[in-house]
Amino acid sequence: MPRTKRTGDTATMQMALVGYEVEKQKIEGQIREIQALLGGRRAKVASPGSSGQPRTRRVMSAAARKRIAAAQRKRWAEYRAKKAS
Repeated sequence: MPRTKRTGDTATMQMALVGYEVEKQKIEGQIREIQALLGGRRAKVASPGSSGQPRTRRVMSAAARKRIAAAQRKRWAEYRAKKAS
């Protein structure tokens, strides 16, 4: 669907917003009830492949960063040359 700017539809949008706020409150109430049944604890959902330990950042040497930067500059130069022609 194309996105269009709706200027005269503010009353409808405000009513929709109120309706969504009511729905949000109902859902939050249901979440609180479920949390109370679970003893106030949130269940942890493990993502696939996670080992439970925080991810560590890879250390990259200055030379590697320079090579990557040079390759990116080359790609952008090729892109700009192609776009100009």
